[in-house]
Order: sequence, then C-alpha cells, then structure tokens
Amino acid sequence: MTSTQRRWAALVLAAGLAMSGCASDSDSADGGSTDDSTETTAAGGGGGAASGEAIFAKSCSSCHGKDAKGLPNLGKDLTASEFAKGMSDAELVAFIKKGRDTSDPANTTGVAMPPKGGNPALSDDDLAGVVAYLRTLEK
Repeated sequence: MTSTQRRWAALVLAAGLAMSGCASDSDSADGGSTDDSTETTAAGGGGGAASGEAIFAKSCSSCHGKDAKGLPNLGKDLTASEFAKGMSDAELVAFIKKGRDTSDPANTTGVAMPPKGGNPALSDDDLAGVVAYLRTLEK
C-alpha cells in the first residue's frame, strides 16, 4: 500500500468518525434491501451518499472540514486523496471499520483514527454511505 493510499484510508476512517452521530441498526426486522451491500454502496444505495453526507457533517467535518478538504494537524483532504481513490468502496469501508493507530507507520498526521470513527454502533451501511458521499467529492 502506497503512502497516498494509506493517507486516503486514514481520511476515510476519519469519515467514519463523522458517522458516529448517525448510527443505524443494520439488522432491522423490516428486511431492508435485497441488493448486495457492495453493489448498493457503489450505486450510492444502502447508507447512500445523502445519509453519508449527514454523517460526515456531524462527525468527520471536525477533522476534515465542512468541505472535506482537511484541517491543519488533524484530517487530510479527502477530495484529492490518492489513497482513497486507489481503494475500492469495500476496501475503504474495511479501513474505516479497522481504523489507524498513531503507531502505524502509515499514519502521517499523528492523530489516531479509531475503528468506525469511535462509534462501534455504526453499521456497514452507515460506513458505505460515508464512502458513497466521499466518492462524490473526489477531484
């Protein structure tokens, strides 16, 4: 994994932090969508870009800025991240789920990105929504 990919992953994980304010239960009794979650993510379904934007605004923007262009000494610019662009949606979701500790050599900010952005209640659909939203911002 290149350093750019690692940085993008860190940004995506930070996006996961933003999602902490919009957790949802992915195991609801109403059945939900019958679409494969990976396909749904790529198409902006599941959590969806709109819900991902709301999650980003509530949590991620504190490190990545309201425009996702990053804040000094906190979060990276997610709109131009080659790291995120180099990952599939599923890989980006997996990165957010795992997080990145400050001891990881790929961590270039010195700021930890906790698993699921610090909110263990976030579902894969929530994370997919943030990824879908970030994809709409890529330059």
